[in-house]
Amino acid sequence: MARKKANYPLIEGLEITTLAAEGKAMGRWQDVVVFVPMTVPGDVVNVQIRSKRRRYMEGYVVEYVKRSPLRAEPFCEHFGVCGGCKWQNLPYTEQLAFKTAQVRDQLTRIGKIELPEIAPCLGSARTQFYRNKLEFTFADRRWLTREEVAAGGDIEATPAVGFHIPNMFDKVLDIRKCWLQPEPSNAIRTEVRRYCLEHGYTFHNAREHTGLMRNMIVRTASTGEVMVIVVFGADDRERIGALLDHLAEHFPGITSLFYVVNTKLNDSVGDLDPVCWRGKDHIIEQMEGLRFKVGPKSFYQTNSEQAYELYKVARDFADLQPGDILYDLYTGTGTIANFCASRCRKVVGVEYVPEAIADAKINSDLNGIANTVFYAGDMKEVLDDRFVEANGRPDVIILDPPRAGVDEPVIEVILRAAPRRIVYVSCNPATQARDLALLDGAYRVEAVQPVDMFPHTHHVENVVKLVRR
Repeated sequence: MARKKANYPLIEGLEITTLAAEGKAMGRWQDVVVFVPMTVPGDVVNVQIRSKRRRYMEGYVVEYVKRSPLRAEPFCEHFGVCGGCKWQNLPYTEQLAFKTAQVRDQLTRIGKIELPEIAPCLGSARTQFYRNKLEFTFADRRWLTREEVAAGGDIEATPAVGFHIPNMFDKVLDIRKCWLQPEPSNAIRTEVRRYCLEHGYTFHNAREHTGLMRNMIVRTASTGEVMVIVVFGADDRERIGALLDHLAEHFPGITSLFYVVNTKLNDSVGDLDPVCWRGKDHIIEQMEGLRFKVGPKSFYQTNSEQAYELYKVARDFADLQPGDILYDLYTGTGTIANFCASRCRKVVGVEYVPEAIADAKINSDLNGIANTVFYAGDMKEVLDDRFVEANGRPDVIILDPPRAGVDEPVIEVILRAAPRRIVYVSCNPATQARDLALLDGAYRVEAVQPVDMFPHTHHVENVVKLVRR
């Protein structure tokens, strides 16, 4: 028997009072929190509730009764449908203020430790076209907006090249212009779509697992170099070659052109081998005179210009001396390690991903850096007392872990190693706060600097300087 559709209320005249976690905005109705996306504090809205829990509800705006004076005009035509850039309707100064408040709240509420005054969030000089990497998805039917469906009529089911609708693995919004990545990103995506439609290429259907065109990754380096990786759902060499040759001819500025054949049921390509079709097998990023080799699988901070600002904060907090030994834990491709190497005697980098460590070693060689050593492996297994004894007790440790934070056994080894200073770089202030509480007995927090890497989103990086008590 079909499930009975819930009869959720329409709330009239709800005032949005504040921003909340994960980029949501909220108000209160009869002492219940109501989350409403795409609104800003000061909006008064009529809201259709679409889900209800014991302590909160979520809904969407059906009418604006009053628009907030804080509100900014979104610059992208896809705002409100695409899953990215949810804060375009909020002035950038307000975004930064909230990110600062978010860090303060999480460090205080979760960490429950003594804190210095938290510096204002360091804004990004570029708030549009700041990303150096985007991944686009192909779909055989584009996502229809609520307005299109409401208008009725005969709507053509055309294919899409764009981004997934949030929480829907098989729904893709066709993007006409994206404001996240500089050209030739939009031009490449548009031309690939045009060529494939004109020449009868099939687009992916995620439910039926059919279609030749699956994904495309575009990387644009600060040096002007461009990498394109096209992911195909079948090894159709004739069509693959024809499209890639067309791209190489139409965009001679492409430095590195790859393809991947992915016949799996998921879109991940980390376990697949990219094939270099034209050009170099890498592009070069540059930072403060250092050159970093970026391959098709390499990790590099997505906002190149702001990554430089982030790393400068981390390096300043580290306050390295010529005789120091620095441990760069969760080193990735060794960007921070190589960035700091000239300021100290030795850098020891540890990272889980072997390919990332291979990149880190290449980047040291590329820059003539001879005082770095890198180890690949699970941090809990690599970093122990014997490792510290073999590599020298660290004077300074820089931590840049994934969102889950630092494992407790790793923190225990750090406490026994007793470096003078710890610099903790985090993309998740909540788990950072938890870890700071574990370090609090031996270290005090001396400085906190939030850094905005992703304008128009709720995401924030945070750098904390800890000094041994």
